[in-house]
Amino acid sequence: MISLTIMPLIPPTALRPLAESDQALSQIQLIATDMDGTLTIDEKFTPQLFQALQKLQQAQIAVIVITGRSAGWVNAVNHYFPVAGAICENGGLFYQGDTTEFLVDIPDITQHRQNLAAMFQQLQQRFPQIQEASDNRFRLTDWTFDVAGLSQADLAVMDQQCAAAGWGFTYSTVQCHIKPHEQSKANGLQYVLQQHFSAISLAQVMTIGDSPNDVSLFNPVIFPNSTGVQNVSRYTDQLAHLPRFITPSPEGKGFCELVDRLICSK
Repeated sequence: MISLTIMPLIPPTALRPLAESDQALSQIQLIATDMDGTLTIDEKFTPQLFQALQKLQQAQIAVIVITGRSAGWVNAVNHYFPVAGAICENGGLFYQGDTTEFLVDIPDITQHRQNLAAMFQQLQQRFPQIQEASDNRFRLTDWTFDVAGLSQADLAVMDQQCAAAGWGFTYSTVQCHIKPHEQSKANGLQYVLQQHFSAISLAQVMTIGDSPNDVSLFNPVIFPNSTGVQNVSRYTDQLAHLPRFITPSPEGKGFCELVDRLICSK
């Protein structure tokens, strides 16, 4: 008997080469981009990245960083980067200038953190090897632990266990996140766009990412223009939505390719 491997079908409107994006890019007024694996190269920021961000600023194209990283880390990104704002903890909080805005309803932060810790302890009973992430102490809305060493089956079980307890769960190339069920990059970004960038339509927004916690940014019903940097291709069989376009190169190099093409399209 011959065993056939059935690969998931890729919609014809997804993962198009960046060379086919010029018409879409010509109308973009705001970029909402993931950070780790999308802006970084080998986990570092590069001079080329800052040059790309400066090009966008000079072209009056707003940039919002939207990442799973902690409130403590992202406050610095908002302050030091040439960006219009930053969303942290996968849609938990928004930083703009000197203001901070919660994007999820958490009446009691102390109790919320205790509830997150209890959920993490439940996961540890089944997966005793997992350890709290080093940046977890700087978080407000979610709880994180390192994704390294966990299989796809492990992650699926964790997702199911969190859902059964009323929590959301997601992961990136770096970390796993226990979070409020309604908390997502898409929900947080939509609120920020409505409240702070109401003159910009969703058709004028380009969302960019590289991993499973970016999947809501790839939903074409909400965001018709999305791009994955090349390294997103390793997750295509795990994503409910695929980006419309994909860059030739991975990580920050791919982001810079997108910026150069965007600037040329104007």
